[in-house]
Amino acid sequence: MKNQILILFVSICFGASSCKKVELEPKNDVVTPVESTRLAVYPNWPEAFNTGTKTSYAAANVTLATGIWNLSDALLGSSSSDRKNGTQSVRIQNTGTITMNFNLSLGASSVSVAHGKFGTDANSTWGLWHSANNGSTWTQTGSTITTSSTTLSTATFTMALIGNVRFQLRKLSGGRLNVDDFSISDNDVSGPTRDDNLAMGNPSSAFANVGAPNNYLMTKTQYVLAYNNSRGTANWVSWHLSAAWKGAATRCDCFTGDASLPTGFFKAVTSNYTNSGFDRGHMCPSEDRDGSSSDNAATFLMTNIIPQAPNNNQQTWKNFEAYCQGLTTSGQEMYIVSGGYGIGGTGSLGGVTNTINNGNITVPNRVWKVVIILPDGGNDVSRVSTSTRVIAIDTPNTQTVNGLPWGSYRTTVDAIESATGYDILSNLPDAIEAALEAQVDAGPTN
Repeated sequence: MKNQILILFVSICFGASSCKKVELEPKNDVVTPVESTRLAVYPNWPEAFNTGTKTSYAAANVTLATGIWNLSDALLGSSSSDRKNGTQSVRIQNTGTITMNFNLSLGASSVSVAHGKFGTDANSTWGLWHSANNGSTWTQTGSTITTSSTTLSTATFTMALIGNVRFQLRKLSGGRLNVDDFSISDNDVSGPTRDDNLAMGNPSSAFANVGAPNNYLMTKTQYVLAYNNSRGTANWVSWHLSAAWKGAATRCDCFTGDASLPTGFFKAVTSNYTNSGFDRGHMCPSEDRDGSSSDNAATFLMTNIIPQAPNNNQQTWKNFEAYCQGLTTSGQEMYIVSGGYGIGGTGSLGGVTNTINNGNITVPNRVWKVVIILPDGGNDVSRVSTSTRVIAIDTPNTQTVNGLPWGSYRTTVDAIESATGYDILSNLPDAIEAALEAQVDAGPTN
């Protein structure tokens, strides 16, 4: 498929004012995972501060979901002026602290903290400290952070700490501060990792240039996609899945228009799907990104959504998603690409619907997914062989799709590439790519 993709790339650029690659600016305070980056969130984290009760600033211990913490000059706030993702967050005044009274045994590779100004208070500064001797002495980790917004943002500290470790957040100056979603990733290099979401290849040679609005590359921490402005959805979405992405964050159900789309592009909003007969169907599932609230919220951006027949989204597709998620509990990681193609699906209103929202959003005729499965490890592309399991499914976007289990829709990657014009596993050596793409998976389905 490589020659076909070159032709596709040239045809997209032809006539455009510029085909120069435009680099996407990274968002502040975001760590972008790359191959073999260690970012496995500890089980039962992040700490969302939604359990426990502490209504005074006086120093005291409080039992939270992750363990016993000491809050000094700090309380658990739930007022409308407290910045929070759930029902509560920590509110700290003066030079207050929040301190873990317990250790985590596998060290730490990163700590992420959501932070915002309480009410209309002044800006504040704060920092993160760690202790490797049960809290006897503390060392600052990373730089001092300034909180200047009333909207929660995330500060991420990277490190390479081994053995027992605990953390303390110290407010240093300014007005009252809210902190939420305290997340810690271990430093156990033998376990699963968060890796490059596009490691297996860029299926359509998408790039970030407004001159190619129908093949516009969008790189997010949680997944990568190629947006098609004429269809109002992604051509494809690509992501990595392992236990390192999994956690206890709740499903936010916060469908949101993607503000990072360029000016002049169509930006879908959730109401565009209302009464259409089609679900807001995730490509990268919510359950694949429950390691933190911010990871989960990213899956509800409308660029990750396509019009999907309810019986497909809620049954056939969901069952396949659950199967893949289950593999993460047995020491396996996956690279996944999915999308839709063709025009015209059948939703809950019956008949065939080609578009919704006055023609701005195309309803796909088929919905496909390709999954590459590997044991947890590093250097993933080099570990793919002709015996690597690859599952490709191609489902009709109809209400009768659930009459068969997802395994009945297995096909070859070659067939999906023929239908879409993509080169899905382009980063693999040609001989391995050719062998894997010609096979129909015959492995277990539950």
